[in-house]
Amino acid sequence: MKMMKDNLSDQTLCPIARAETVVGDRWTVLILRELFMGMHRFEEIQAQTEGTPQMIAARLKNLEAAGLVKRRAYSKRPLRYQYLLTEKGEAFHPVILALRAWGETWIKSPREARAVNYTHLICGKPAGLGPTCESCGRPLSRTNMVAEQSPKYRREREARAEAFKANR
Repeated sequence: MKMMKDNLSDQTLCPIARAETVVGDRWTVLILRELFMGMHRFEEIQAQTEGTPQMIAARLKNLEAAGLVKRRAYSKRPLRYQYLLTEKGEAFHPVILALRAWGETWIKSPREARAVNYTHLICGKPAGLGPTCESCGRPLSRTNMVAEQSPKYRREREARAEAFKANR
């Protein structure tokens, strides 16, 4: 099925159709979210996405084949890998920020706090939802922001990690 999908995307000039063949499913986007949040090991990614091992492995393999992720061994016995974003993978960050902004604005209740707050390192003030800093108006990039999880979101992530460990 994937081959047919790729062949169909090769038949169009539409960049959205072509990009969708690489990052067009929920699990892939969640894996990329985790990589951007500093989770690099398979178990960390699986715990936070709640995907099956087969699903996570297949998506990571596809991301590696597409050039967004590279594997690096961190243990020889047993052989274990960490997954790191490539330059192409890092270039997906504005898409993650746009999905975050859309979700914060249109999907969550206005009564809910933001899951992650960013501080713009250039001005030292809240960055907002982007793509420019709400405080100083300069463009935002991954390298000029620092993230802080809200306490509620941090607890949610910790609970997922603990549940994952308990089920192993």
